[in-house]
Amino acid sequence: MTAEERYIRIAGFYEALKTLSAAIRTQKGGIAAENYTGRFFEADVLEMLNAYGEKLKPSDAKLKALIKKYQSEFQGVKDLVTPSNKPVHEMTLEEFQRVMNI
Repeated sequence: MTAEERYIRIAGFYEALKTLSAAIRTQKGGIAAENYTGRFFEADVLEMLNAYGEKLKPSDAKLKALIKKYQSEFQGVKDLVTPSNKPVHEMTLEEFQRVMNI
């Protein structure tokens, strides 16, 4: 499997994760994305996808467009990546409240 094929598989995982996250939020009563703690995992996956995409030098125009799409999407959520890189369960109450904008 080439690096480009791996990137496409990771992108597929990310898209499935977004769909699953939306379904969970809906099932839990319509939780807004910005109030859902799972958004941190989504942002972390997108950050990794973005970093991987920056290393690729694809010749395929569709893959270039896909990489650009995720780079743009990451710009909108990069502030969701926890600055301390602590998992939510390891945060103090004050850290959690600050991250969750409570």
